[in-house]
Amino acid sequence: MELDRKLAILADAAKYDASCASSGTTKRNSRTSGGIDSTIGTGICHSYTPDGRCVSLLKILLTNYCIYDCLYCINRASSNAERARFTPEEVVNLTLDFYRRNYIEGLFLSSGIIRNPDYTMEQVIQVARTLRTEHKFRGYIHLKTIPEAAPALIAEAGRWADRISINIELPTPAALQTLAPEKNFENTESAMSGIKIRIEEAKAERKESPKAPAFAPAGQSTQMIVGATDASDATILRQASSLYARQKLRRVYYSAFSPIPDASSKLPLLAPPLVREHRLYQADWLVRFYGFAAHELTTDSAPNLDLTIDPKLAWALRYRQLFPVDLNKAPRHLLLRVPGLGTKSVERILRLRRWHKLRLEDLARLRLPLKKLLPFVTTADANPQTRQLEDSNLLSSLVVRPKQLDLFAGEPSVITGQF
Repeated sequence: MELDRKLAILADAAKYDASCASSGTTKRNSRTSGGIDSTIGTGICHSYTPDGRCVSLLKILLTNYCIYDCLYCINRASSNAERARFTPEEVVNLTLDFYRRNYIEGLFLSSGIIRNPDYTMEQVIQVARTLRTEHKFRGYIHLKTIPEAAPALIAEAGRWADRISINIELPTPAALQTLAPEKNFENTESAMSGIKIRIEEAKAERKESPKAPAFAPAGQSTQMIVGATDASDATILRQASSLYARQKLRRVYYSAFSPIPDASSKLPLLAPPLVREHRLYQADWLVRFYGFAAHELTTDSAPNLDLTIDPKLAWALRYRQLFPVDLNKAPRHLLLRVPGLGTKSVERILRLRRWHKLRLEDLARLRLPLKKLLPFVTTADANPQTRQLEDSNLLSSLVVRPKQLDLFAGEPSVITGQF
């Protein structure tokens, strides 16, 4: 098979893995469309380093052959998908060629399982090891590891990669057993624990000696599929929160289930709305950076996140008795729960109020979303909008409903999800 055809197949197959924070781009394509010198259909994606830099990665599978038959996967053994396979040398050369043309700054490499987990893991590691040792490649490398592989192989992957990840796939062991019986929830968690311990050991070693070898310095991440089972958002968020606490993950990624050809009757016929994935990311952010607990964002009667408004606003509307909050006196943890205030805005408010009392005009200068913010806060001057908290129609005044699409009009308005 021609190299460009392999690249088209294996880049397309990699798009279902969201765990490298990817977003497709067509802005850096060459003068001609298609082919390996273009970002169109060739797996160029974006990811973020620990210091916040955005880097472009070549995102591909080593192969989409797989001995596993996970029902939700387009690359499962029983799928009729067109198959392809790179050799490790081909991936190395592709990575270097793209890098020299300034299309990418690194590599995200995953693979279907061929022969057995150890053999597959050895092939993936060979790519990273060759890039690092023979070509002195210092770009960003993210390797997808296989929980069933030998611990020594996973440890070697962390030696060469900036980040490694193992996909938990589904939020409960029962769901994984039903849809992916070859995989084991406990094995995945055990592999994650081993990676966590090795990352912590490497950090301690480097404190004693800066020359000590690094191990996955960008940490580990995982992915959960949303909508392939009837698991609620509450269940997904509890599992994600637990993984953050136990395994010290850098990120949990959420990937909306995509219906596949010749699907099992155990799978839903329709994909979940993409906004559900978006709400889960917002809720995840609230748990990680805003001091929320996962159980606060849903209720027993409504275990799924509201799709019409962001989860922080939904929480605030359920607890109106806690508002309005005085921006000149409230502690940081309470300010973080105010709709319309992000982490950077809260830090600016804390700095400014040390020098003078905040007034409404100051909020405008800070470019805060006043329509969402004002009903929930007070300042040094009068804020009549706080009376809206007692209005049963407050929600309708805060949310802009999308208009009916008119094919002959301009762009329709959309619901935004600002915190």
